Amino acid sequence: MPGILAAVALTARSLRIDHLPAEVRSDLDPFRVGIRSGLLWKGNDRTLAGIGELRRIPIERPGGFVEAQRQLAAERAEQPEGGSAPEPGTGPVAFGAFDFDPTTDGELIVPEYVLCRTLSGGLWLTAVGDSAAPDPTEDDEATIARALAGLPEVEPGNEPTTMTLSSMVPPEQWRDDIVGRARDLIRSGELDKCVLARELVVTADAPFDPAVIMARLDQTFPTANLFMVDGFFGASPELLVARLRDVVRAHPLAGTLPRSTDPDRDRTLAAELLASDKNRWEHRITIDWLLDTLLPFCSYVDAEPEPSIVSLANVHHLGTRVEGRLSLPAASVLELIDALHPTPAVGGAPQKAALDLIADIEQADRGRYAGPTGWVDGHGNGEFAVSVRSAQFEEPDRVRLFAGVGVVGDSDLQAELDETRAKFKAILGALIQP
Repeated sequence: MPGILAAVALTARSLRIDHLPAEVRSDLDPFRVGIRSGLLWKGNDRTLAGIGELRRIPIERPGGFVEAQRQLAAERAEQPEGGSAPEPGTGPVAFGAFDFDPTTDGELIVPEYVLCRTLSGGLWLTAVGDSAAPDPTEDDEATIARALAGLPEVEPGNEPTTMTLSSMVPPEQWRDDIVGRARDLIRSGELDKCVLARELVVTADAPFDPAVIMARLDQTFPTANLFMVDGFFGASPELLVARLRDVVRAHPLAGTLPRSTDPDRDRTLAAELLASDKNRWEHRITIDWLLDTLLPFCSYVDAEPEPSIVSLANVHHLGTRVEGRLSLPAASVLELIDALHPTPAVGGAPQKAALDLIADIEQADRGRYAGPTGWVDGHGNGEFAVSVRSAQFEEPDRVRLFAGVGVVGDSDLQAELDETRAKFKAILGALIQP
């Protein structure tokens, strides 16, 4: 049972396997494995898949991330040959999907096996067990076979053909009473920005296949951060933070317009977004806050001087890349997400006033929507997305999803409602296809 090894010292053995024959590696694509196992991260730098569940590390929030990192680091990892620095994503690795509410406790899932593929093509398999396992004398191919044996069987079934959408708050009521109230408070000077989300529940006439959904998301949003953890899945364009050795990166997004199927109109919309005072102000709030929050952890940190257009299948965003070097000893990615979440892009500014307003008027529990989701290893390396364009399986045939908008003083209420509809299309389009 998961968790029974929580008090037992664990050992991680990482094998580099990209040199093995193609016929051996054919079943080891981390994306294909992860969409079957239910533990997946696919980012721009690397893809990781977890197989099985060895233990869970509980995290008290706020403030419990340092202790969680200590527990993960306590797992013993065999040193790579030649004494080289461990590859990020090898050794003990855990996956996590945390609630938006920064006071809600969470946990990390430590799998029995982790596949990690780097951007350069390196492929690693890590096996984790108690002090007697994994067996260092075991043949590599035997370890691979044992890992793949832990994958769930594929159970073919009829794909859903219809789905029912239920708005928890009627769209017009959400627009007028919730977004309208927030805009009035912002105009009165009580806060600068508040991000408000709208909830949908989708019920289908047959169980969804998570692997099929994730494959569709990967095809439609190939540059997004794809994830599956504990029945929570998504394709987020927004990187909250990545820490690989001493390099820290983020790619915050704030400011959105729906896309058009007409190429000329679509280019016009992108230009309008880049020139929009409302959207640039919303974006600037996030960038300034992010730089101020990261600076105490860094020897230097900087952002691109101007935002650029990030175009997805359904919307255009304003995005700015942020990169820095961590001061030594480098903070773990868990410490960084504890400091950075929630950003003004998903909460608002000032932070406390915005979060209080969300709790007061949103009329929904976001759960993991817009929280941090990603992976971390025993050395503090990791990548976490802002979990937008996401959904949670409540039942095999029922999912719950949100879409949010940044409300400022210049917000147009109907435009904010339209923006949620454009954002919902990311997940809705993957649930059922003709």
